[in-house]
Amino acid sequence: MVKHLLPVSLAVVAVLLLVPSPSLAQEGTEADRARIEELERRVTALQAQLDSILAGQTDAERLEQLRRQIDAISHEIEVMQLGRDVVEADESRFGLGPAASKVYHVRRGVSIGGYGEMLFQNFSSTRQDGTASGKKDQIDFLRAVLYFGYKFNDRILFNSEIEFEHAATGNAGSVAVEFAYLDFFLTPWIGARAGLLLLPMGYLNELHEPPIYLGTERPEIERRIIPSTWRENGLGLVGEASGFSYRAYAVNAFDAVGGASSKAPGFDAGGLRGGRQNGSKAVVENVAVVGRLDYVGVLGLNVGTSFYYGNAGQGNVDSNGQVISAATLIWEGHAQYRAHGFWLRGLYTLSTVDDVAQLNDARGLSGNESIGERLTGWYLEAGYDVLHSVRTDHQVIPYVRYEQINTQDQVPTGFTANPATDATITTVGAMWKPITNVAVKMDYQARRNAAGTGVDQLNVSLGFLF
Repeated sequence: MVKHLLPVSLAVVAVLLLVPSPSLAQEGTEADRARIEELERRVTALQAQLDSILAGQTDAERLEQLRRQIDAISHEIEVMQLGRDVVEADESRFGLGPAASKVYHVRRGVSIGGYGEMLFQNFSSTRQDGTASGKKDQIDFLRAVLYFGYKFNDRILFNSEIEFEHAATGNAGSVAVEFAYLDFFLTPWIGARAGLLLLPMGYLNELHEPPIYLGTERPEIERRIIPSTWRENGLGLVGEASGFSYRAYAVNAFDAVGGASSKAPGFDAGGLRGGRQNGSKAVVENVAVVGRLDYVGVLGLNVGTSFYYGNAGQGNVDSNGQVISAATLIWEGHAQYRAHGFWLRGLYTLSTVDDVAQLNDARGLSGNESIGERLTGWYLEAGYDVLHSVRTDHQVIPYVRYEQINTQDQVPTGFTANPATDATITTVGAMWKPITNVAVKMDYQARRNAAGTGVDQLNVSLGFLF
């Protein structure tokens, strides 16, 4: 028994040494002091449990519970040492943002969260080639979102997102269910998920709460090739174990032709976004599979990949009566590091679509209107919190992002690519966060394309989560 207790005893001593002293707590913020005091209380309680073990008043199960509590405290101390940058990521569960993950942190019953976003856009009066842009400035309350969850017990929970877009359904707005699913945890590391699911591709399709990403606007790559926000009906597995996180689903596939019961418009020269069925009367003649694997074993680091594959023809035929398969593949690789004040992220994606000539025929597309047989894109972004070393709740994060996207990187014989679909966007700006949950962003975007029709814009946004 003593042999098994020795590692636990050493671990408790290590935790006691790692916890900052009271004098250090007095120098930090009020929140830091409160957290350190709580950790000290928990260590004292653990020490009392250890004393009872040494007295022979417990068993192996109690010892294992003590080990888990020590691990949790060690993890919390690591979060404090790395800084505020990892807090949001540490609160996220199974690919969702901090607010969307609230149901996973309650003991039982109801959870409520949400986020909101307002955007002002000031467009240049001229295009890249010097001609008039014709664009008018615009301000929009983009989104008001509510998360509702219910935890039935430790193994079964419900989670949902209801999104109100563009302020008023009587004008340009809409109300939609972004996701709604049940989780059934078979073990602490494996869960079954079923319902209306966010597809686990890229970063922003699942993690799109404004204070946790850089930029007033989402990257074009994660709108047109990975068509955020992208959700479909399906089921699959989720889990986290040994430093890895994974999700794998079977879902209804894209509708590349469009015009069916889901009212999806279908693929076009601008990308795959129109193929989303969004769980609304979705045609399911074709099923797709999607999977994701991330390494998250180092706090603040995320490296991974995801893929999607499925036929998107949904039983449609071309003018010759030939069934369209339209096999669609999307693959992406990504890496992110957020700690010590740094916000670094990179992503590359490649998509291929088969039977595009048939799709063009079925959709009546000709010339440079063709759907892309191959779509490519990548972006790199970097930011740094200039107040990272200052004892304040505020964060000021200048950032830069460079992205390249081509939604007609390859088209079928007999069609041409529209040079406007070969574009680059350079974004330079800054985000101010007076507290973790509120962000004010401003950036300038230089938009260029091979047709010379890009229009630069200045953006200002206000975002929050709770």
